Amino acid sequence: MKLERKKLSGTNGIRGLVNEELTTEIAISLGSAIGTFFKGGRLIVGHDARTSGPMFSAAIIAGLTAAGCDVFFAGLAPTPSLQYAIKNHKMSGGVIITASHNPPEYNGIKVIWKDGIEISHNQEKEIEDIYFSKNQILVKWNKLGIKHKINGINREYIDAIKNHVNLKLIINKKFHVVVDAGNSVGGLTTPYLRQELGCTVTTINANIDGTFPGRLPEPTPATLREMASTVKAINADLGVAFDGDADRSIFVDEKGQIHWGDKTFSLIIKHFLIKNPGQKIVTPVSSSTLIKDTVKKYKGELIWTKVGSVTVSQTMKREKANLGGEENGGVFYGPHQAVRDGAMTTALILEIMAITNKKLSSLIEEQPQYFIEKGKVICEENEKEKIMRIFIKEVKTENITTIDGVKIWFEDKSAILVRPSGTEPKIRLYAEAKNKEKARDLIQKYSLKLKDALTKI
Repeated sequence: MKLERKKLSGTNGIRGLVNEELTTEIAISLGSAIGTFFKGGRLIVGHDARTSGPMFSAAIIAGLTAAGCDVFFAGLAPTPSLQYAIKNHKMSGGVIITASHNPPEYNGIKVIWKDGIEISHNQEKEIEDIYFSKNQILVKWNKLGIKHKINGINREYIDAIKNHVNLKLIINKKFHVVVDAGNSVGGLTTPYLRQELGCTVTTINANIDGTFPGRLPEPTPATLREMASTVKAINADLGVAFDGDADRSIFVDEKGQIHWGDKTFSLIIKHFLIKNPGQKIVTPVSSSTLIKDTVKKYKGELIWTKVGSVTVSQTMKREKANLGGEENGGVFYGPHQAVRDGAMTTALILEIMAITNKKLSSLIEEQPQYFIEKGKVICEENEKEKIMRIFIKEVKTENITTIDGVKIWFEDKSAILVRPSGTEPKIRLYAEAKNKEKARDLIQKYSLKLKDALTKI
């Protein structure tokens, strides 16, 4: 009997409400489908701080070993640490249990290839085909996979990051850094890395707690007020906050100002292209015009992609690019690994501050200024496509691009991107302009257009 077909994977793996949309029964079956896809082999499994992480890890491991895979269980670890371990230990691949920025009642499943990069959407479809057709290969009792424990991956990960920055220069600066780990796995690596970079470290929400009592896993201006005020109050040089699995980082300067990912990614682009002129920079259409300006100024080649870390990583691999980034604070530093990595990003920002001998606020002020505003329109999952079809008809006479959703460009260099979320029941809006009022007006105007489209379906 075939299961009812429904797409499982979104922008970043499989996610759902615990014990409603995502259950242990589903996880066991998915585990055996993933094991069948890998044809046995050696896989690492780990999870973030969510209370359901151990439960889903056990279910995935049961499915993997039933399909003949040997599993190396890492337990609690940041996603980029697990990805590095998969590549470093020459594993066949891995499975990471995380819902990243989603609230604690969600969890998810990411499948990683042997190079440490999330599998492609075509490979996701292969796993879904196995799952829905119930074509999992279950091995005989004497061929079952074995579960092992793997230790020390966070230590290896920290050491690897240190190889990609000027340690002596950073250590000599003796920076004071505030780290907001969000009660999740970022607290297992970044505070220790900062100490080894000669920093004085003050931590916030560093205790592991899957209910996320300190703040929600998504780092936003609203959730980072405590960190911003702490940085300013104690005269720290920098603040950094992570999402639930520590692959994204958002920074606060010494004045307590929160800077979204485009601004810090632009600094890293400049830093990278000065040393590597002509290199390709990969970024999704959700990124700011600031990224386009910076790549052009420092003589790089810009490649736009659809939104999603999988697409950015896969494009970097295909194009042999060594730097990618997203507006949400995800930076992909290819010389280390072509995946989002919050700790690596933090080390690069410290290196830039050390090399330039400038505060983060000064570095940001030197950039062309664009103001970013975000919005969302809540809708049912099955309404997204219909709403977007109606919306596109409404805006088709404007200057648009449809790489992913709809991005509308205006003559004054402002822009708005409207696209369905790949992980949640909503349509997201990202607006940018030379002033906040124009960006807010764009969000308001096009949110109303989406809501109007919703009434017409």
